Amino acid sequence: MRIPALLLSLTLPLAALAGPQGDDLGRFLADRGLVQRLEQAGRELSTRTGELAVHAMGFIGVPYKWGGNSPETGGLDCSGFVKAVYEQIAGRVLPRRSDQQAAATQPIDTTELQPGDLVFFNTMKRAFSHVGIYVGEGRFVHAPRTGAEIRMEDMRGRYWAQRFDGARRVPGADAAPPASPAALAPAALAPAAAPAPQPATALLP
Repeated sequence: MRIPALLLSLTLPLAALAGPQGDDLGRFLADRGLVQRLEQAGRELSTRTGELAVHAMGFIGVPYKWGGNSPETGGLDCSGFVKAVYEQIAGRVLPRRSDQQAAATQPIDTTELQPGDLVFFNTMKRAFSHVGIYVGEGRFVHAPRTGAEIRMEDMRGRYWAQRFDGARRVPGADAAPPASPAALAPAALAPAAAPAPQPATALLP
């Protein structure tokens, strides 16, 4: 399943809801306050950082693999996932380890978080030992641990809130040139050289 296609379909102009069935759907969305949320999502996804977030969600379901750099080689770990997304969409080459990624990026307040920013956690009694990509509304996508798959979670949940180490922004990511269409699917990622692998994160509750 490719989640970006789903999200992008939701952000099409609401005028597309023309016709009797469209009118019913439009009323349904409006009654639940979803029209405004879809319009806001469209504005967010129109930015480069929004593209990063959408692409990150396209990896949901890819297996975790310690030291992994590409879905084609069996999976990704947390920092390998972040590195792959930024190289493919923003053309930015980040360091391999999560603590190195934290050191190489710009600290921001949580009130400044935008889709595509990085969020860091202490899951191994070590600062910045885990990283994910923020996708909006308090949620992030990450590769959690051995035996699991890349997934989306709420960073406001107790486990993550207690281990939150801060947010970072990759300088210049919003000004990067567009990626080629072939780069929009995780399967198109080219294997990269594998430096020191990122240790698996602690088991989630």
